[in-house]
Amino acid sequence: QVQVVESGGGLVQPGGSLRLSCVVSGRDFNIYIMGWYRQAPGKQRELVASITMGATTHYADSVKGRFTISRDNAKNTAYLQMNSLKPEDTAVYYCSAGRALASYWGQGTQVTVSS
Repeated sequence: QVQVVESGGGLVQPGGSLRLSCVVSGRDFNIYIMGWYRQAPGKQRELVASITMGATTHYADSVKGRFTISRDNAKNTAYLQMNSLKPEDTAVYYCSAGRALASYWGQGTQVTVSS
């Protein structure tokens, strides 16, 4: 059973930064596609960023230039660095992992951007 655990959420002022972390159990992390999704109240879950095992990245238009996804295969960990945060970035952020995108999910971490 693959376990996915996110951390790093919290309350931040507009313009601030946060870094989310996602630790994945098991020995196959280095071949997984990693993704960060978010879901705001009343809205559908959306893909924010993804990174392949070859470190190819993809970003939603709404976060390009502000968010950076990365991975450390030695630590079985993926990260989402979020800068210049806006109130509309407020959501529960979920990490996904797997040979196909979104095979395994974490429990989510709340990010709230508010003054």
